[in-house]
Amino acid sequence: MTDAVAHDAELDASGLNCPLPLLKAKMELNRLGSGAVLKVIATDAGSQRDFRTFAKLAGHALLREEVESGVFYYWLRKA
Repeated sequence: MTDAVAHDAELDASGLNCPLPLLKAKMELNRLGSGAVLKVIATDAGSQRDFRTFAKLAGHALLREEVESGVFYYWLRKA
Protein backbone atom coordinates (compact mmCIF):
# COMPACT_ATOMS: atom_id res chain seq x y z
CA MET A 1 0.00 0.00 0.00
CA THR A 2 1.51 3.28 -1.01
CA ASP A 3 0.72 6.57 0.63
CA ALA A 4 -1.24 7.89 -2.30
CA VAL A 5 -1.84 11.31 -0.78
CA ALA A 6 0.22 13.24 1.76
CA HIS A 7 -1.68 13.51 5.03
CA ASP A 8 -1.46 15.35 8.34
CA ALA A 9 -3.08 12.69 10.52
CA GLU A 10 -4.00 9.03 10.27
CA LEU A 11 -6.88 7.13 11.88
CA ASP A 12 -6.90 3.33 12.00
CA ALA A 13 -10.54 2.26 12.36
CA SER A 14 -9.86 -1.36 11.34
CA GLY A 15 -12.19 -3.86 12.97
CA LEU A 16 -14.80 -1.23 13.83
CA ASN A 17 -18.30 -1.47 12.41
CA CYS A 18 -20.56 1.26 11.11
CA PRO A 19 -20.95 3.99 12.31
CA LEU A 20 -17.77 3.95 14.44
CA PRO A 21 -15.20 4.58 11.65
CA LEU A 22 -17.14 7.67 10.59
CA LEU A 23 -17.69 8.93 14.16
CA LYS A 24 -13.99 8.56 14.94
CA ALA A 25 -13.09 10.31 11.68
CA LYS A 26 -15.42 13.21 12.57
CA MET A 27 -13.77 13.55 15.98
CA GLU A 28 -10.31 13.48 14.41
CA LEU A 29 -11.29 16.08 11.78
CA ASN A 30 -12.54 18.35 14.57
CA ARG A 31 -9.00 18.40 15.99
CA LEU A 32 -7.44 19.32 12.65
CA GLY A 33 -7.23 22.73 11.05
CA SER A 34 -8.99 23.67 7.84
CA GLY A 35 -7.24 22.18 4.79
CA ALA A 36 -5.62 19.36 6.77
CA VAL A 37 -5.78 15.86 5.28
CA LEU A 38 -6.89 12.85 7.33
CA LYS A 39 -6.12 9.32 6.16
CA VAL A 40 -8.62 6.75 7.43
CA ILE A 41 -8.13 2.97 7.36
CA ALA A 42 -11.32 0.91 7.75
CA THR A 43 -12.44 -2.68 7.25
CA ASP A 44 -16.21 -2.08 7.24
CA ALA A 45 -17.58 -2.28 3.68
CA GLY A 46 -20.37 0.13 4.63
CA SER A 47 -17.74 2.79 5.24
CA GLN A 48 -17.55 3.50 1.49
CA ARG A 49 -21.09 4.82 1.35
CA ASP A 50 -20.68 6.54 4.73
CA PHE A 51 -17.54 8.46 3.81
CA ARG A 52 -18.81 9.51 0.38
CA THR A 53 -22.06 10.82 1.87
CA PHE A 54 -20.35 12.45 4.85
CA ALA A 55 -17.84 14.30 2.63
CA LYS A 56 -20.66 15.65 0.45
CA LEU A 57 -22.90 16.73 3.33
CA ALA A 58 -20.13 18.18 5.50
CA GLY A 59 -18.33 19.90 2.63
CA HIS A 60 -15.06 18.02 3.10
CA ALA A 61 -13.17 16.77 0.05
CA LEU A 62 -12.80 13.02 -0.35
CA LEU A 63 -9.49 13.25 -2.19
CA ARG A 64 -9.05 9.54 -2.81
CA GLU A 65 -10.30 6.15 -1.80
CA GLU A 66 -8.66 2.77 -2.30
CA VAL A 67 -9.59 -0.81 -1.51
CA GLU A 68 -6.95 -3.47 -1.00
CA SER A 69 -7.70 -6.98 0.27
CA GLY A 70 -10.85 -5.92 2.10
CA VAL A 71 -9.23 -2.86 3.65
CA PHE A 72 -10.57 0.58 2.74
CA TYR A 73 -8.40 3.70 2.68
CA TYR A 74 -9.78 7.24 2.55
CA TRP A 75 -8.11 10.63 2.34
CA LEU A 76 -10.33 13.50 3.49
CA ARG A 77 -9.41 17.16 3.29
CA LYS A 78 -11.12 19.19 5.98
CA ALA A 79 -13.28 22.04 4.72
